[in-house]
Amino acid sequence: MSAPARIAVDPALVERMIRELATDGAHGETGVWRTVYSPEWVAAADRYAAWCEEAGLRTRRDAVGNVWGRLEGTDAAGDAIVSGSHIDSQRPGGQYDGALGAIAGLVAIRTLKERFGPPERPLEAVALCEEEGSRFPAANFWGSRAITGAIAPGDPDATIGYDGETIAAAMRAVGLDPARIPEAVRDDIDTFVELHIEQGPILEQAGLAVGIVNAITGIRHYVVELTGTANHAGAFPMDLRRDPMAGAAEIVSGVIATAHRMGRPAVTTVGRMEVSPNGPAIIPERVTFTVDARHPDPVARQVLYAKHEALMREVAARRDLSISWHTTFDQDPLTCDPAVVGLLEGAAAAQGVPALTMASGAVHDTQRMAARSRAAMVFVRSRDGRSHTPEEFSSVEDCVAGIEVLAAALHRLAY
Repeated sequence: MSAPARIAVDPALVERMIRELATDGAHGETGVWRTVYSPEWVAAADRYAAWCEEAGLRTRRDAVGNVWGRLEGTDAAGDAIVSGSHIDSQRPGGQYDGALGAIAGLVAIRTLKERFGPPERPLEAVALCEEEGSRFPAANFWGSRAITGAIAPGDPDATIGYDGETIAAAMRAVGLDPARIPEAVRDDIDTFVELHIEQGPILEQAGLAVGIVNAITGIRHYVVELTGTANHAGAFPMDLRRDPMAGAAEIVSGVIATAHRMGRPAVTTVGRMEVSPNGPAIIPERVTFTVDARHPDPVARQVLYAKHEALMREVAARRDLSISWHTTFDQDPLTCDPAVVGLLEGAAAAQGVPALTMASGAVHDTQRMAARSRAAMVFVRSRDGRSHTPEEFSSVEDCVAGIEVLAAALHRLAY
């Protein structure tokens, strides 16, 4: 069955769900503080499950707490078409990052059910339990990793939170058994489509509400340590110094300039620095800083990393500094499934929604889900490109436009 000319989504329903979900972990006027397995997260998962039941979907929770709502298809043996995102937040985050995608999958399937009845292939909405790593820094993508079998047996006890608690203990506190995590694995998902706010300014600059994501960035986090010799800031001549701050300043400027020269979509950020000793009249002994480098193209990504590493070695050697680094996160880029990208582009055209095909500069659960299914994404415009903050905002009109594109795509995939 071809998609109808337009599938309309109820704006009042979308707005109500956004506002109600934001009360679970509300922080200030517009913020959300909802870390995985916290009481606020439990309340949000319960709310989402209730919404799934209200929509007439078969509702269940898996071994890590992902919430699923399933609309059975007439082809009982068919693999599922799935849409959703995460419901955990930053500390604090906003009302849209992750949450909008979980709502979007549910609203789209509810809309299709009410208008067209049962699909041919099963449709599922999912609220993934954790993506941000905001309570357990090494737990990123915990929900989608569980679905794709990417949680090793020792991970629950080795994943430590900022307060020293293991994620295994946090799971047990909410009635989940870490030993049962393998039961969350799915091998019956045909296609995963995640809707998410853009988290950047590109759609806003283009004057468009919706983006179709054809690639998701690769990302590497370095922690770099430069060591020199601490000395008096006045008494030690410039030509005799082993100054790690001077070296760090040159490296920071250099890696950022490298990304500038490579051009979009290469990006590099230095977001954290520690200095020891941290005094106004002391040449430091040690400077430690982070480098976040990203590119969605697999080949260009390696070029970016190689340029950064060569620069760091050269500066350290020229300034007679000791240097070491290690990576704390290394995520391969994803080229989204071309057929699904094309289908989303067609759905946007059928809905009369102008859309920009673009890469994602942030990482998403879609990268994990792509290990076991076809995958792509829909972006919704973010005001001022803000995210991971209570100030993030996407208008109801833009959210509805994105969900209508998603619904039209799910219709093409499942009916």
